[in-house]
Amino acid sequence: MSITLYYGSGSPYAWRAQLALEHKALPYERKVLSFAAGDTRKPEFIALNPRHEVPTLVDGDFVLYESTAIVSYLEEAYPGRGAPLFPGDVRMRATVRRLMQEVDNHTMKAIEGVTDYAFWTKPEERDSQKLVDGRKAATEEFAQMSHYITGEFLVGPLSVADFWLYPPVAFMYRARVKLPDFDADGLLTPELKAWKARIEALPYFEKTVPPHWKQS
Repeated sequence: MSITLYYGSGSPYAWRAQLALEHKALPYERKVLSFAAGDTRKPEFIALNPRHEVPTLVDGDFVLYESTAIVSYLEEAYPGRGAPLFPGDVRMRATVRRLMQEVDNHTMKAIEGVTDYAFWTKPEERDSQKLVDGRKAATEEFAQMSHYITGEFLVGPLSVADFWLYPPVAFMYRARVKLPDFDADGLLTPELKAWKARIEALPYFEKTVPPHWKQS
């Protein structure tokens, strides 16, 4: 077994894959790519991923990209390692996959108003109403996702669905780097705040935190 994960520090999609690898207790080498330095567009990386995106997984002579495909592969290729990413019976596993789709199709879009305002809009070009609208969209979406918490996690036992939801939640707290007064806690229900704390208490969680987040 020789697994390498190519990722970018702060990529929510790569974060999912790291959490999955840790959950499966799989040894792997991490290779961080710099977006600013154009690492994803260098010939040696494009040879692995013509779409020059992260995460990209290399397992021996097999190369795979797209986070959904990666976690499904890890589950099937290493069924006896660590804990399952898709636990339970066929209906529970289907629910996990549905929640992954909901995060991709709804949650990620709902947080764009906040992330665009905080990270991609120059201070002199910011329209405060856009942040108000962004907060509203994120709050409503997080309330919806909160309804799915069963027991300690989204579908009862910890699953890859939880790894899908955590990064967009975390980015609301990261927004405070650019917006110090931003009330990220106010976006979450009490249930979702407790869920967030449980994710952050996982023994391998700290290994997956984006390196540049630790430095700021």
